[in-house]
Amino acid sequence: MSVSDLANELKVPVTDVVKKLIGMGLMISSNQAISFEDAEVLVLDYNKELVKEETTDITNFEEYVIKDNESDLVERPAVVTIMGHVDHGKTTLLDYIRNSHVAAGEAGGITQAIGAYQVTKNGKKITFIDTPGHAAFTEMRARGAAVTDIVIIIVAADDGVMPQTREAIDHAKAAGVPIIVAINKIDKPNINVDKIMSELSEVGLTPEEWGGDTIFCRISAQTGEGVDLLLDNINALSEMLDLKANPNRYASGSVIEARLDKNIGPVVTLLIQNGTLRLGDPIVVGTNYGKVRTLKDDTGREIISAEPSKPVEVTGLDDVPVAGDKFMAFESEKEARSVAMKRKEHEKSKKFAKKALSLEELFDSIKEGRKEINIILKTDVKGSEEAVKNALLKINVEGVKINVIRSGVGTITESDVVLANASNAIIIGFNVSPSKQTKETAKSYGIDIRLYNIIYKLVEEIESAMKGMLDPEYEEVVIGEAEVRQIFHFSKVGNIAGSHVTSGIVKVGTPCRVIRDGIVVTTSKIATLQREKDQAKEVKAGYDCGMTIESFPDIKERDIIEAYEVREVKRVWV
Repeated sequence: MSVSDLANELKVPVTDVVKKLIGMGLMISSNQAISFEDAEVLVLDYNKELVKEETTDITNFEEYVIKDNESDLVERPAVVTIMGHVDHGKTTLLDYIRNSHVAAGEAGGITQAIGAYQVTKNGKKITFIDTPGHAAFTEMRARGAAVTDIVIIIVAADDGVMPQTREAIDHAKAAGVPIIVAINKIDKPNINVDKIMSELSEVGLTPEEWGGDTIFCRISAQTGEGVDLLLDNINALSEMLDLKANPNRYASGSVIEARLDKNIGPVVTLLIQNGTLRLGDPIVVGTNYGKVRTLKDDTGREIISAEPSKPVEVTGLDDVPVAGDKFMAFESEKEARSVAMKRKEHEKSKKFAKKALSLEELFDSIKEGRKEINIILKTDVKGSEEAVKNALLKINVEGVKINVIRSGVGTITESDVVLANASNAIIIGFNVSPSKQTKETAKSYGIDIRLYNIIYKLVEEIESAMKGMLDPEYEEVVIGEAEVRQIFHFSKVGNIAGSHVTSGIVKVGTPCRVIRDGIVVTTSKIATLQREKDQAKEVKAGYDCGMTIESFPDIKERDIIEAYEVREVKRVWV
């Protein structure tokens, strides 16, 4: 049920319902679905009682809510994901935990394919998921797979907080799960743990010993020093979270990994999140179905059943699903097949990836009651980052808050796009330009990247959008791109950029950006173009040319020249 559907049933304006949801801490627009539990609480304000309609149609089992009796719930193991900068010791830590806390003779049986395993510490099981990286983690979250209970951010003591560390923290925070920091390589000489703790405090992870609420553990993944304490902290946090599930119903959960084996067909790693999965169970995974033909645990051992928080490897599906797909087991193969077919039909009519908020949609979302605007900010230098961020946070529009969920120096990356998709955020770039691949990724998600080079224009446009007063905008449309391959110097002319037009068309007199390593070094115009010995007005993709940039002699090899046109776009508000 959507928020507007609920408002219709209650016979009240949808804006009233949205306002009440905001009061409950829920940022849900009128066309978004509302869970039964949230709707059940909300209708009490209207002296109504919500009764769940009994139905056998569980095609959309991601939203299908089964309310378990408290007496049926039992404690389940915590599911933990480790993230951090490359080479900071994630793999070494996972290997050490596995080899030292899995029963003797079992560790060697774990295959690379399964990507998850369970260990036991002081009689309590812990499930570790080995995701390829924070972007993959967030991609799964964007598909609805909230697979982890706790995130461990690993930081190498001899290296400190790196850009990927900050990215991992941003992705973990966006997931809304507790974070434990593991400072690794404390066995190395000349390390400064206090410096790392200070750097992490600056990004909101303040140690408990400094009066914060983040658990910090000093470890050596190589020697095992401090790892037992880390596991004890996971167990303690797990108890506080009171993690429970009902093993006495058909299983549901998420896909961790999937691959195609040429001999046995699709092989899928599943995380059981509720219920019990049994050998022979008919299952639907994403839009695929089948019967559990083989069921193996994380050690490669064949089993007949798996309970909540257990990672397993299964075969028997008709096709390979996608990491992050949800699954559910059913009573009969006929029912599973029917649900899968309906889901395939539904999939044809909708785009699975959630569309992020664009600036043009901002006003509508505010009219619907949205009170918080998520922004991802990337700039050319640290000074710009601080200036733009401060300017954004100073925007004062009554009832609407700016939330910069991530800011950093450097070009806009695919990781930023993935985070924006999962967090319903706007991406703003200041004096930076994303790569062609990043632009394509953003386009596939339907994410609008906004680029600026003047702070007041950026602030003015965001503020106007928040107030719902955007004037017709002037849109920059990239018409061509060229790569500088050689520099020629002529005493009368200066530097000429020997370039190859890689896409579109470049024209004399058109505005252009010179991009160096993802950073915009100047915005100017194309002054002259030359093909062989002749002057040219334009040069198309696939051809070489000589080029000069107005008032910019400092052109270098490998610079990217991005030519664009400015076109007026009339905004139409619905």
